[in-house]
Amino acid sequence: MATEKRMSSSRKHNVKSCMLTVAKELLEAEAVVKAEERDKFLQDNCPPLDVPYSREELTETCKKLAAHLDRLDEERYDTEAKVGKANIEIEDLKIKVVDLAGVKKPALKKVRMSADAMLKALLGSKHTVNMDLRASLKQVKKEVKEEPAEAAGDWRKNIEDKADRKKMFETT
Repeated sequence: MATEKRMSSSRKHNVKSCMLTVAKELLEAEAVVKAEERDKFLQDNCPPLDVPYSREELTETCKKLAAHLDRLDEERYDTEAKVGKANIEIEDLKIKVVDLAGVKKPALKKVRMSADAMLKALLGSKHTVNMDLRASLKQVKKEVKEEPAEAAGDWRKNIEDKADRKKMFETT
């Protein structure tokens, strides 16, 4: 029989604090890696901007930036269209999978039905067999004991009758 050893509360707190320390260090390292990736992406895709002092150079730079923004908008629109088509295709494939798997039958509910009704439902109008089991039983008349009509009489008389019976038993 193996006995389970329980960890003391101080040990639990120590393990928990160690786990939290490790998790905090991992989160900080992940944040540093993300910041480095962001800086690298910005250096690759966004070269440093040289702001010219003349009006012609400034308008030329603005035109270049506008063209660059237009190109980025086209890429974003194309990407959104691709994602939308992919989502529609995924939904169609899900429907096909359900169709191929077949329709799942719902859980049947319990229905109280007599044998006649069940046979009629199964066989339709062809059903002529009568499953009424009570019809074949023999009928028996129940005999009812009649109480004397004086039972609802005076209560004092009833007590006197009982007292006379009691005397009969005491004398014997």
